[in-house]
Amino acid sequence: MTHSRRSVLKRGAGLVAAGAAASLAGCSSAPDGGSAGFDGGYTAFFTLTDWANEVAADRASFEDPVEVGRLGHGWTPDGTLAAEVASTDAFVYLDSPEFAWAQDLAETLEADYDSVAVVDALAGVEDDLLDWDHSHDEESGEDGHDEESGEDGHDDDRQHDPHVWVDPVFAATMVETIATGLGEADPENADAYADNAAAYAEELDAVDSAFQSIAESADRDVAVIAGHNSFQYLEARYGFRLHSPVGVSPQNEPSQSEIADTIELVNSEGIDTVLYDRFESTTLAETIVENSDATETRAVTPAGGTTEEWNDADYGYLEQMTEINVPAFERAFGLK
Repeated sequence: MTHSRRSVLKRGAGLVAAGAAASLAGCSSAPDGGSAGFDGGYTAFFTLTDWANEVAADRASFEDPVEVGRLGHGWTPDGTLAAEVASTDAFVYLDSPEFAWAQDLAETLEADYDSVAVVDALAGVEDDLLDWDHSHDEESGEDGHDEESGEDGHDDDRQHDPHVWVDPVFAATMVETIATGLGEADPENADAYADNAAAYAEELDAVDSAFQSIAESADRDVAVIAGHNSFQYLEARYGFRLHSPVGVSPQNEPSQSEIADTIELVNSEGIDTVLYDRFESTTLAETIVENSDATETRAVTPAGGTTEEWNDADYGYLEQMTEINVPAFERAFGLK
């Protein structure tokens, strides 16, 4: 597999800052089954943490720095995270300006801490990223970003929708990339990482099949999500359409006319279920239901974060997709 510059893993004799080393001095032993000197590390958000831990199994452990109930993109870490990550063996992230803090941290690690393996999970799918103003977005074409602001220094990439992980086919590629990266950092366990990734890919195949079935059996080819649309990649993959009065960017606010148009679509298409993002307010979805022929709201998840409830149920990425998204999409497209 071809890796981008940031996915090339650099191992060496880089020294960790003294304060960070002292704060994590107790993290020197490898997990059960792991090789001496490789314990794991951090990722940029929930999904990557889940995937890295699935790949590593009992050979290493990865932590999610993002608080429960928050999504990774748009999040900002506190001042100690960089030192903590620099004290570990690996950092798994997405080279996307929607995770600008992770891009900056990856650059610092590569420049100053070559003992930390840096794995860009987007390597291998970066050419497949969709634009914020992709044709599946609403006609306004607004993406909520100032492309010329230069605020994060990564202007060239600002239009890319980061939610590529919701596509189970791309997810399998990303998991393979993580396995390859960990294998290069920890050659003793490279075969185990590859085997774990392959087993996980089979489970992702089942998610892919479930969405294919929805697309093939749906009573209609459009559903409504009352919030920003994190599912462009599913639309592109399976050919159905999600209408959102907001669009793909969480910075957008719907106008009254956009809400009215959505209500008209609900009524004309006979839509019973209005979807909403579990990490956003339910107000817009409830407003649409109250003023249309729809009868219920149903939560979906962009699978970029977790909740206390899902943690208690031991939900990872797969469970969020199969237990939350698949049933919700079935109802929204008229299968149930």
